[in-house]
Amino acid sequence: MLIEMGFDEILDKTTTPKETNRQIGPMFKNWLASGVLGVHVTDNPDEFLNYQSNIILNTSDSAMANFAKKHLGYQHHKGLDFIGKFNQTMIIGEAKLLSDFGGHQNAQFNDAIAILRTELLPTEHKVKTIAILDGVLYIKSNNKMFNEISAFADDEVVVSAVLLRDYLFSVS
Repeated sequence: MLIEMGFDEILDKTTTPKETNRQIGPMFKNWLASGVLGVHVTDNPDEFLNYQSNIILNTSDSAMANFAKKHLGYQHHKGLDFIGKFNQTMIIGEAKLLSDFGGHQNAQFNDAIAILRTELLPTEHKVKTIAILDGVLYIKSNNKMFNEISAFADDEVVVSAVLLRDYLFSVS
């Protein structure tokens, strides 16, 4: 079935902004690159590995996933939004802004949780996985996201970007 659209409809569809949750990945990485966490940020994997202090690797999702697969035991098929080294612990994670309940937002939540819970292969590095989540999931209610975050195990780290710096500097 061929669907015909007029010029106005084509223009409307091509100029509609991306959903907020689809914009958060690039916005999050730009935020990291600004130096807001107070540590060195690099896009060079070798520099990241050899750096002796706290550092963030900030490159494309797929490049970070490939780095994590090669060096950190990561096996999941999704790209990553965050790789950092704090107190000689490697931290990998996914960042999501969840602006509503249900539907696609639940899928975005599930993506982040899948990375949080991914099994890592043994590696020479100490590695932790986290989910960096912001938005409606923290509203106390009987929705799926709030119920799940309320039931996480003590070793499952879900943190707001607002508290990310405090968490990272507390890692031992």
